[in-house]
Amino acid sequence: MKGGAVTSALLERVRSGGLLAGDEPVLVCLSGGRDSVCLLDIAALLCGPQAVTALHVNYGLRETADEDELYCRELCAQLGIELHVERAEAPQGGNTQAWARDLRYGVGAQLAAASKARLAAGHTASDQVETILYRLAASPGRRSLVGMADERGLLVRPLLRARFTRDETAQWCLARELEWCEDETNETDKYARGRIRAQVLPALRTVHPATDENILQSAELLRDESEVLELVVDTALAGKDRIGVEHLAALPPALARLIVRRLAEAATGSLCPQAASRLDEILLLSRAASTAAALDVGSGARAVVEGGMLSFERSPARAPRPPVEG
Repeated sequence: MKGGAVTSALLERVRSGGLLAGDEPVLVCLSGGRDSVCLLDIAALLCGPQAVTALHVNYGLRETADEDELYCRELCAQLGIELHVERAEAPQGGNTQAWARDLRYGVGAQLAAASKARLAAGHTASDQVETILYRLAASPGRRSLVGMADERGLLVRPLLRARFTRDETAQWCLARELEWCEDETNETDKYARGRIRAQVLPALRTVHPATDENILQSAELLRDESEVLELVVDTALAGKDRIGVEHLAALPPALARLIVRRLAEAATGSLCPQAASRLDEILLLSRAASTAAALDVGSGARAVVEGGMLSFERSPARAPRPPVEG
């Protein structure tokens, strides 16, 4: 095995994480970057090439997109791994990063489910730190601070669980004599993540050299505490999709807000970060009307109070405005 002690130690960290083991089928998201190349190689070593499939999505967003696809084809041929390639054209306008992410995971989930495989992404501890800082700046709430889960449904992040850093994926690839594709946008401030990497993190590391490790440990502690809070919400709701307004008002406000958000998200099937902040208005609904009252709380959710009970539903779609004449 190329690389000797370095790769042996890194490989053991992934093996002990338990997300890649034996001959269990796994579908690896392969961009051609060093993190995904590292993950693909490790998956082939731990599971065997016959159990590994790769997915490469050519978004056509970069000048080197076709070169990246060709490299992925050559790498998979070299490792004896089957490769699926998906080609797509980005829509005009909108958030291209979100579109690319949704496409990648959507296609990946379909392929993984069809082959009863796990879908493995190459996120590292370095990505986790950047994600937490971005979410902290972009959205409020506890969920912003817990970062990415290393396992959720079919999706697994073996390098994240093993606490691989970006430097360590480079060490692996160099030790194993594996080339990778460079994404030039990672080195610019075009995207928020690039600005965090180039400006925010270096500044924080001057405040304390253990910045990255402290952020990761804080996220892990918050994730553990979040599980406790979710159990408390489960107990309060007792499996129901509604709660008495008087009961809700008697609870500690922090717990009441968690319940409101849980009910809103269960009704809409999507995140409703604004719902919790509308608690006081929701509690006033029962006093404002003798029969039933409703309040749109944002993110497509509507609170409904009827017969002293609070439930949520999707907000009705707004009718288009009539054209202005004249």
